Amino acid sequence: MLAVVIPAHNEAYLIGQCIRSIIRASRHSNLEGEEVRIFVVMDSCTDGTGLIAASLGAQILSVEMRNVGAARAMGAQAALAQGARWLAFSDADTTVAEDWLVQQLNCRTDVVCGVISIENWAGHGAAVRRDFTTTYRDRDGHRHVHGANLGVSAAAYVAAGGFRPFASNEDVAFVEALIAANASVAWSAATRVVTSARLDSRAPNGFGAALRAVSLQLAAADGMANDTVSQACEDSERFDAAP
Repeated sequence: MLAVVIPAHNEAYLIGQCIRSIIRASRHSNLEGEEVRIFVVMDSCTDGTGLIAASLGAQILSVEMRNVGAARAMGAQAALAQGARWLAFSDADTTVAEDWLVQQLNCRTDVVCGVISIENWAGHGAAVRRDFTTTYRDRDGHRHVHGANLGVSAAAYVAAGGFRPFASNEDVAFVEALIAANASVAWSAATRVVTSARLDSRAPNGFGAALRAVSLQLAAADGMANDTVSQACEDSERFDAAP
């Protein structure tokens, strides 16, 4: 059995499309009918996330911690208890490719770190999008770690001690623990998801926060450039006015 774990905090608006994409991936012919179970871990939810997820066939777990690491760990433990041999992780604001699970298994490694893409850049300026597209390495061997696109064998998960209860960067810490435990890692561009660039991201120091930081840095750099130009103009005016 394969398991997909999705942490969620008030994701009623997005959880449906996330789960439907996973269901499509679970029906890929190359999985040869192997069962795929979806676990949605509701962390401090007060909206209809659970009702929507359950209506689509997902198993619902609840935690009141506002901690994505703890949520992922709870989902993983439930999946392992039900006999999962492979654990795939994504996020509620993410949709996965139809061959997402197939490509993870095709890597034949203990761990698969996939890539992300963004289709909706609403709320961000062109400079932020340009910075992402020019600095993000969308190729094999990329070295990016995304909780929205991560897979691990059950044995490797247990050997590395699972996710730690971190509110952010739990995915990076987990992959570091896996590497320390000598797990084999595929840095694959074939395992793909589309994720959100939303401004109201859930993890305080996650991907959304990183985008906001880039936006602030670019704005500051632009402001400094404008100040430099203004100063140059003032200097030129003073020079022209000098006797």
